[in-house]
Amino acid sequence: MAEPVLEIRDLKKSFGALKATDGVSLHLASGEIHALIGPNGAGKSTLIHQISGSLTPDSGKIRFLGQDIAGLDMAARARLGLARSFQTSSLAQEFSALRNVMLAVQARQGTSLRFFRPVMRDRSLTEPAMAMLERVGLAGRAHVPAAELSHGERRQLEIATALALGPKAFLLDEPMAGMGPEGAKNLTGFLDTLRQEAPILLVEHDMDAVFALADRVSVLVYGRIIATGDVDEIRNDPEVRRAYLGEPA
Repeated sequence: MAEPVLEIRDLKKSFGALKATDGVSLHLASGEIHALIGPNGAGKSTLIHQISGSLTPDSGKIRFLGQDIAGLDMAARARLGLARSFQTSSLAQEFSALRNVMLAVQARQGTSLRFFRPVMRDRSLTEPAMAMLERVGLAGRAHVPAAELSHGERRQLEIATALALGPKAFLLDEPMAGMGPEGAKNLTGFLDTLRQEAPILLVEHDMDAVFALADRVSVLVYGRIIATGDVDEIRNDPEVRRAYLGEPA
């Protein structure tokens, strides 16, 4: 079997007596969407924080592209190709959609954005940024400040900024949150094609989206993974049905 793109081994993180991450192991394979589900407070976002580098685990290993990344900060992990979108928006709200994506292009290139006017005429930044906006359906909103975009558009913009980093894997933290049915349907279709570019670790509460997209699903409850399997296995797992899906075992 090919080496996983991302592998987590026996990860642990406690806050006092609370075990937020309790010996979690999982992996993300090339070309797949691996969904991470669980009730509120299960520790999903805490786990994503540790993988992305914004939170340091107490113990365990995180390997990305065959490399132990425990000693790398969030920026270094992003440069390696670990792209994250956040549960709450991390966009520069006063900047246009285009400039938000340009910041990501600039980060990938390692160039400077010190002078606003020349930069906005720099085709090496504007052209790839516009290409990313076109991919997510926001080209027509390129010059609108992020603060004036709808919630769904801001989620699309976050994905465009992640794409601009040239990712080798995506960490998507509840991309469907706050979206209406039509927006969720459109984003589900887009994510289904995105896996061809890079695999996705998807944290999501929208079970319709999870069951439509996921190759594998891991269920996190009280910091522990209680089951991992394909969609049918998770739907039919008695412990999952009892602990999370709200059905009788």
